[in-house]
Amino acid sequence: MAGTVLVSVSGHVARVTLNRPEVHNAFDDRLIAELTGIFERLAADPAVRAVLLCANGRSFSAGADLNWMKRTAGYSEAQNLGDARALARMLRTLDGLPQPTVALVQGPAYGGGVGLVACCDIAVAVPEAAFSLSEVRLGLLPAAISPYVVAAIGARQARRYFLTAERFDAGEARRIGLVHEIAAREELEATGRRLLESLAQGGTLAQAASKRLIARVAGAPVDDALVEDTAGRIAGLRAGEEGREGVAAFLEKRRPSWRPA
Repeated sequence: MAGTVLVSVSGHVARVTLNRPEVHNAFDDRLIAELTGIFERLAADPAVRAVLLCANGRSFSAGADLNWMKRTAGYSEAQNLGDARALARMLRTLDGLPQPTVALVQGPAYGGGVGLVACCDIAVAVPEAAFSLSEVRLGLLPAAISPYVVAAIGARQARRYFLTAERFDAGEARRIGLVHEIAAREELEATGRRLLESLAQGGTLAQAASKRLIARVAGAPVDDALVEDTAGRIAGLRAGEEGREGVAAFLEKRRPSWRPA
């Protein structure tokens, strides 16, 4: 019997596939725990240089599973807090992966599904994809996903879509910054491969450091501490083995050691 999440590794790319198509890849506590464990293992695997996140079936993810919601309806505040922390941990683990992450969105993404998309470094959607931050219509709010969604679309767009719970299409998702590119369904996989090929050109340590840099400088005041911090980051990479190899390869007009032939 297939699991709720499928994982395969080809070359240096891990493909993580949500595999609950019968419930539109909706979240429950089991799926959240499984994803958390997978992301933690991938983060610690130096052989994996990129992670592709995709889904089987018509939907990317419909958010919370209805049966899970029925169970949690009787939970105490402490039990709900535990559930919320588990979801927040999973999202933070995905967002913090050292490897570049690419989401291929082949169908609707609602609620927590939007959070998964926002946590990925790059997102590509088919024209038919639809998105909604629908929590307020249930008397709830998109709390756990909010840091990542607001980082992707900005506070101004969040004010609209958090409050109205409107459904919006792939074109609007691209306009507001949730996805980077729209690809025809038959071109989605090829678009993912093209992006992975581009990512393979970069140094592994440099890409991980770039992700940490973005997290550090986004929204930070440009003060003496930030200037010193950024200077230290580039100095450290320049003095490191990967940085020295990259600069040497450029000057010698050859491929660096990490770049595939």
